[in-house]
Amino acid sequence: MMEEKSMIPDEVVLSKIYFIRGQKVMFDRDLAKLYDVETKRLKEQVRRNIFRFPADFMFELTKEELANWRSQFATSNKEIMGLRRPPFAFTEYGIIMLSSVLNSDRAVKMNIQIIRVFVKLRKTLLTHKDLLLKIEQIEKAISSHDHQLVTLFELIKKLLSENEIRATKEGRNRIGFKKGN
Repeated sequence: MMEEKSMIPDEVVLSKIYFIRGQKVMFDRDLAKLYDVETKRLKEQVRRNIFRFPADFMFELTKEELANWRSQFATSNKEIMGLRRPPFAFTEYGIIMLSSVLNSDRAVKMNIQIIRVFVKLRKTLLTHKDLLLKIEQIEKAISSHDHQLVTLFELIKKLLSENEIRATKEGRNRIGFKKGN
């Protein structure tokens, strides 16, 4: 079966995913744009079906979280227009649930694309996690080698200084012209 062509580039969807409260989320206004509906209408549908959206599916940002998000991204006035109230943040589960309350063809197709982007993101993060673990293992091995090398150099210096002291105490045979006895 041939995979459907994406409606918009995956990078656009990916740029709308934020990390808040330890979760990957998308805001209501970004989802509304992707679904080609008004944010107000999306929120209406969610409120009418609020029982479908438990806390692990969707939450509303606090005013502090919104202020923190704005300051992190230095959003312009144009970008924050319409954000008089903190937006809803939808987790991957909430986005899946949105397809049951928004019945347009575009919403269903966009949901499929968004979920695919979330899966790609998860796979990428797992790949990077594996690489990160390998790097940490190498760093641990190198740091233990560093300690061993420092110890080795200290022992070599100690041996060299002991040999120097012994050589001066024993007296060396002089090289060169010797005066008569």
